[in-house]
Amino acid sequence: MTVHSKNERKSSIWADNWKDSSYWLDGYPEVQDFSRQLPKAIDVVIVGSGYTGLNAAIETARAGRSTLVLDAQMPGWGCSTRNGGQISTSIKPSRQKLSAKFGNKTAIDIRREGEAALDWIEERISGEGIECDFRRVGRFHAAHNAQSYELLTRDAEYLTREEGIEAYPVPRHDQRSELGSDVYHGGLVFPKHAALDPARYHHGLLKRAVDAGANVIGHCAVTGLTKTSIGHDVTTTKGHIKARDVIVATNGYTENLTPWLHRRVIPIGSYVIATEPLEPDLVNRLFPKDRIASDTCKVIYYYRASPDRRRILFGGRVSAGETDPSVSGPRLHNDMCRIFPELRGVRISHSWMGTVAYTFDELAHIGEQDGIHYAMGYCGSGVSMASYLGMRVGQKVLGLKEGKTAFDDLPFPTRPLYNGKPWFLPPIVAWYRWRDRVQYERARSTN
Repeated sequence: MTVHSKNERKSSIWADNWKDSSYWLDGYPEVQDFSRQLPKAIDVVIVGSGYTGLNAAIETARAGRSTLVLDAQMPGWGCSTRNGGQISTSIKPSRQKLSAKFGNKTAIDIRREGEAALDWIEERISGEGIECDFRRVGRFHAAHNAQSYELLTRDAEYLTREEGIEAYPVPRHDQRSELGSDVYHGGLVFPKHAALDPARYHHGLLKRAVDAGANVIGHCAVTGLTKTSIGHDVTTTKGHIKARDVIVATNGYTENLTPWLHRRVIPIGSYVIATEPLEPDLVNRLFPKDRIASDTCKVIYYYRASPDRRRILFGGRVSAGETDPSVSGPRLHNDMCRIFPELRGVRISHSWMGTVAYTFDELAHIGEQDGIHYAMGYCGSGVSMASYLGMRVGQKVLGLKEGKTAFDDLPFPTRPLYNGKPWFLPPIVAWYRWRDRVQYERARSTN
């Protein structure tokens, strides 16, 4: 944990003894290695111990394949325990955009995968008996100006009529029935969207994978993958392993271990704060129906009440480049108080970040390259999709027909000169943040 300066500790927005670690990890001891001895040979090596890797491990281990999950950090160190715990249908491009690119049938199939992932994670959690505060609380997706609200109402009609996705508009004059804020211009409610405690969910998956027979070793970075006639030679910081199959499940933490994948995912920091404990009446006014929330700003904000409804968790992208939680915290606090003025004076107890992976086509991808299986690129909506595609990639390794997905044959695009370091991101984010701010100020001035 970072040692904070005297000025930081005295700053009015920081709670005493605030932490730069995930709120979700409070009370959790660091996960210990379940096996410290590397086997000489294994059926399946999985690189990455997040939602993707663990769901894949559950499939392969239960099918009788000897399975080893490796992570450069402790298991669950990445975004699986650092996200906002919000679950949507995960597919960002509209059916119209997907149809123009891939044809109508593929577009329909891709969009249905998002619905399938949301339903599947509920079944996974229920079937496995994982206690992680999973609930279908619904999402309020707020319009940051009047034009955005008009677009959302048309979207709701289309989604309901053409895709069978339940969504309905809430006009501005009824907005406080959903969200205790006056800065927005109404929004859409998606009743089936869900919330959970991401760290408890991860902990449950980890236990299920180990109980199934998988070995999980943390602080064991994979430094080399070499294809052989019978599989792969896997080089790690703790030794060498021969593996028949390899799954790369590194998402936002993908690096030069797999250069082809590194050039196809865009790592983006997502920053979150948690408030100090609040009075129940205040939380009830701000989140009267306990919805998760997001908005139509290009640089999106996402927020919710904690499962015990004692804190507000508020996340988003707050700078053009990557920064430190001690810097992002005050910026998020300022944005939170713009949306919820009643929170001015409320202090921050936790400020942290995780890294998500975007793709150039805003779609998740699953497949095989040079004999290596992969699933990644969840574009900031990965709780259900990472879990679902992790399960599917595990089935693919097993050769099961059920592993087929609508993403299988899609091209995984990159861009010329892109080497995995998003040099273009700071100016793009700066432009979008400026545009969001101008649109917000213009909308406020016309009210």
